[in-house]
Amino acid sequence: MRLILASASPRRLDLLARIGVVPDAIIPAEIDETPLKGELPVGYARRMAAAKAAAVAEPGALVLAADTVVAAGRRILPKAETEAEARAALSLLAGRRHRVHSAVTLVGAEGRARHRLSTSIVTFKRLSAEEINAYLAAGEWRGKAGGYAIQGRAEALVRAVSGSHSGVVGLPLFETRALLRAAGYPLS
Repeated sequence: MRLILASASPRRLDLLARIGVVPDAIIPAEIDETPLKGELPVGYARRMAAAKAAAVAEPGALVLAADTVVAAGRRILPKAETEAEARAALSLLAGRRHRVHSAVTLVGAEGRARHRLSTSIVTFKRLSAEEINAYLAAGEWRGKAGGYAIQGRAEALVRAVSGSHSGVVGLPLFETRALLRAAGYPLS
């Protein structure tokens, strides 16, 4: 059974390897990831995962796609592309709880899409200006939702995580495994 991962994320590939899954192909979905006006974080995560899977769908193959959204209330925090964006996100999240929504879509060989969502709550410690500056200087924030990577240096700044750690990294393994099993994908 051919499995296509609709993502170029090395983190998602590493996470899949943890459950013994090696995709047959990696085809990043080229879609517009701009949130719609008034779109809420959960709906946005679900829409992006489904759109990525649909963009890469191939008859007879399984296509796995995911999207992870960092949300401060009803606000979707972007993938930080500049240091200023990362600083603004970290300043907003410092000392607060926020939600991380990870949506997963699996399009089966017959073309049917199945969806799962994982929501985790992440609590950052209060961050001093020096801590934010040190984190930004390390450069891990680049391209990361909310301006941080929990699997890196930011983990030392997180006071608590309630939910799926792998979901916060970018692919909730419990939900992903359930989707693959339901589609008949062989898992050890």
